Amino acid sequence: MTYEEAIAYLEAANVFGIQLGLGRIQNLLERLGNPQNQYKTIHVTGTNGKGSVTAMIASALTEAGFKTGRYTSPHLEDYTERINVSGEDISRDDFASAVAVVKDAVAAMIADGGEGPTEFEMITAAAFWYFAHVHVDYAVIEVGLGGLLDSTNVIVPVVSVITNVAMDHMKYCGNTIEAIAAQKAGIIKEGVPVVTTAEGPALAVIARKAYEKHSRLYALDHSFDVVGNAGPEDPAVGQMVTVREKYGFAITTVLPLMGKHQRTNCAAAVMALLIIARHEKKLTRTALENGIRHVHWPGRFQVFKAGSIDCVIDGAHNPAGIDTFCKTYEDVFGSRKRVFLFSVLADKDYSQMVQELFHADDYAVCAPAPTPRSADPKEMAKILPCKADWADSIAAGLDKALAAVKPDQVLCIVGSLYIQGEVREYFREHRVGDSLS
Repeated sequence: MTYEEAIAYLEAANVFGIQLGLGRIQNLLERLGNPQNQYKTIHVTGTNGKGSVTAMIASALTEAGFKTGRYTSPHLEDYTERINVSGEDISRDDFASAVAVVKDAVAAMIADGGEGPTEFEMITAAAFWYFAHVHVDYAVIEVGLGGLLDSTNVIVPVVSVITNVAMDHMKYCGNTIEAIAAQKAGIIKEGVPVVTTAEGPALAVIARKAYEKHSRLYALDHSFDVVGNAGPEDPAVGQMVTVREKYGFAITTVLPLMGKHQRTNCAAAVMALLIIARHEKKLTRTALENGIRHVHWPGRFQVFKAGSIDCVIDGAHNPAGIDTFCKTYEDVFGSRKRVFLFSVLADKDYSQMVQELFHADDYAVCAPAPTPRSADPKEMAKILPCKADWADSIAAGLDKALAAVKPDQVLCIVGSLYIQGEVREYFREHRVGDSLS
């Protein structure tokens, strides 16, 4: 099987969309010998920030000398980004080989009368199999959606992490913060410690589940906290952060990711790592500090240059993410005027998002995400509270936005992570934005 054949095979299953439940993935993994049980795992969920936390934990474990798997979604440009070992994405040949193994197991499932798995379930199984195949010590696993019924929720980790809880994916997770928190708390396993940065009613739900599962709870501002530098942030340097465990350990390091929210994510990652360090002597203070210092997680308030123009690309795709973008923009760029390329999926509450994101003096170009789930850019442009235009592709939208942006303004590329592959390809082809890696 070639890489192209593997992608075609996976995407053929995408027609069935999202189907939560653990029966199919359990059946599939059993046929693969339950590879997810052959190494230690860390499980990470939350509304926003779970990818950043996953990247930070994996970076520190790798820095400590562990062979570390990292499973995340979605990818920005290539499916191989989802499966990473010690900082290196899986090769296309190895990705195809892993999918071929899964394909044989799926064929046997269906021959025995079982229901065929979804695309995400097959990629998850391929990742779990590959991590066992290359003998990782640890794998840091990001939840795809929710937690309780997500196909990653077949592992028994050494620590569970729940970042913030906000309104998103209501169709699948519920229409209240408490209902969504219950889905996230579904990853908590019997006796397994849990770290969270959730607050308010969400924290109460998580605390109750942790109590029921006899799992020690480490909550931000209760068991640990974080402080950061004051003043404007410098994307070329990062931000100084100090994470402190209550009555115990503290580290200070440079976090290359921008925004106060990333300080919070860093705190969750460090707290989880401190729990692991109690049993792993190799996970030293130096490994923790350098792991955070060297983390690379693109597309999350990533600042770069397009010629002389300051640009930022951010995957904010729900109201909480938009709120975070706005606060981080002010920290980094102050009151500088903006030109936007904006794209969002139709199943997001973008009517609320645009009211918070856009100012009356902004100019925005709406463009479609490369997925059938994309919102109509013409309809989006009509509801924006600023001067707005639309384009029929990301490339055409970037042409319009770049033509409009002035030297003292900032080009903001905001919305679904699904657009980032086309954005990066555009800047590579136009030979600008070389730092957009």
